Amino acid sequence: MAQRVTFRRRNPYNTRSNKIKVVKTPGGILRAQHVKKLATRPKCGDCGVALPGVATLRPRQYASISKTQKTVSRAYGGSRCGNCVKERVTRAFLIEEQKIVKKVVKEQTEAAQKEASKKSKKGGKKN
Repeated sequence: MAQRVTFRRRNPYNTRSNKIKVVKTPGGILRAQHVKKLATRPKCGDCGVALPGVATLRPRQYASISKTQKTVSRAYGGSRCGNCVKERVTRAFLIEEQKIVKKVVKEQTEAAQKEASKKSKKGGKKN
């Protein structure tokens, strides 16, 4: 009959955090080796794409690595992907341009109205 293996930690239940792998030691004994949960890659907050250049770790391990491994040297470095940052910059620029165009158009219409009112006043005095 095969050798039985028991959990090595205090938690006796087969939960997600208590997974084991059965390993044969050099002495020929089967032993339970606790397996850590797999880390998922950090994702872009806008589009959900995995962020390149950022380490793939469990949340607590980010505290023990350097800042250069957690971010990319760009605006929104460890939070948004390059394409989303490009879109944000473009959108901000176009919104500002739109504001300027609206302002110029408003000034032109006001100037045209003033000219029209001046002409009507001059015409009214002569007649």
